[in-house]
Amino acid sequence: MTTDQDHGVEPAVVGPHRPSGGDYGGFLHLDALLAATREVPDHPDGRFFVLVHQAFEIWFELIVHELVAARADLFAGAVPDALYRLRRVGGVDRLLVSQLDTLGTISPGGFVSLRPYLGSASGFQSVRFREIEYVSGLRGRGHAGITTAGGTDRARLDRRLREPSLADAFRHLLRRRGIADPVRLLRGGRPDSDVLEVAEALLDHDEAWAMWRMRHALAVERLIGHKAGTGGSSGVNHLRSRRDERFFPDLWELRTRL
Repeated sequence: MTTDQDHGVEPAVVGPHRPSGGDYGGFLHLDALLAATREVPDHPDGRFFVLVHQAFEIWFELIVHELVAARADLFAGAVPDALYRLRRVGGVDRLLVSQLDTLGTISPGGFVSLRPYLGSASGFQSVRFREIEYVSGLRGRGHAGITTAGGTDRARLDRRLREPSLADAFRHLLRRRGIADPVRLLRGGRPDSDVLEVAEALLDHDEAWAMWRMRHALAVERLIGHKAGTGGSSGVNHLRSRRDERFFPDLWELRTRL
């Protein structure tokens, strides 16, 4: 049986989850989780801003986990398992797009007064956001902008760049099934309908992130206009420049070739 390691993927280290004795808070480690929400800016929107972005990071962590599992499943030819993971990712992707709407509850004036508390911190520095891009197949910009990444974070990102991507795993599945030209998946009388389902699930993921980039750019423009970003980026202009990026451009191109 083919494993993820056979394709140059280094195994993740996962700590054991000990039984909590039936206590809900203990099982979810709520004391530790909520302790991270207590240090917030002394500002009316401070707690809201921190918790929303912490929630983003928790969802990012889950997406990375599910994408890595789906990648292993595709390399192993376990299509039903890969679809199970990818459909879960799609659900979380859609949730994240809708979660951006909550940022619209901060007024431009409120954000101006909150912004000094952020210092040079910026979502541009999110390691897990970059991991989602790397694992999915978008790797062109490398670690650019993540100037604070060091130690464990940098090792984590370097490892993702050494590993094959989800796009690589799908190409492996095509070869395994003897599908030389995947455009046939979009034509009638398909013998490989399960492979088409994988392709569509990958596009669902890609489309959701394209929508996320677009909505994020609009949310930022509504808050700060065309000011520079806190992390030193050009702000909304940088976000707009990335709106057309795709994880799986080959799958989009199939529509043109059909």
